[in-house]
Amino acid sequence: MIQPQARNPRRHSLQIRRARKNDRDAIWQIFRAVVARGDTYVFDPHISRAKALEYWFGQERRCYVAVSDKGIVGTYILNANQPGLGSHVANAGFMVAPSAQGRGIGRAIAEHCLREAERLGFRAMQFNFVVSTNEAALRLWKHLGFRIVGRLPGAFRHAQEGFVDVYAMYRRLSPAV
Repeated sequence: MIQPQARNPRRHSLQIRRARKNDRDAIWQIFRAVVARGDTYVFDPHISRAKALEYWFGQERRCYVAVSDKGIVGTYILNANQPGLGSHVANAGFMVAPSAQGRGIGRAIAEHCLREAERLGFRAMQFNFVVSTNEAALRLWKHLGFRIVGRLPGAFRHAQEGFVDVYAMYRRLSPAV
């Protein structure tokens, strides 16, 4: 297990590991809470547990959890953005329990994800659908070296804001292989 950097004491006890079958209930609780807001993910806010977990634990995905002294507080998935000749570019999705937001967990799992993607030999990472009103995510991705490479006007139907833009973001990696 990888320990986040000790410079942030709020993340000191956080451990990030591959998800296990018995983590599904905790992941579902986070998934349901994040998606129900209708402000960052395209999933139907009323998605069933079965469909949500089928997606999150899909065959081509690696699923990880962030575990603190309070249990599982975050999760992310990592996979190839495209098959075949595009499989050297990674894609990922991140969720942090609403009760744990603002504690550096998102940053910790993002940093872990980037290291893991490099370790697995990916040459770049691309986010296809970053909602323009998701300021925390945009700040984090830019801080971690991502840049906006495209804009899709009005592509997301935000629960409160209506139709808002979406960004495609990209960053090169230094694969270990």
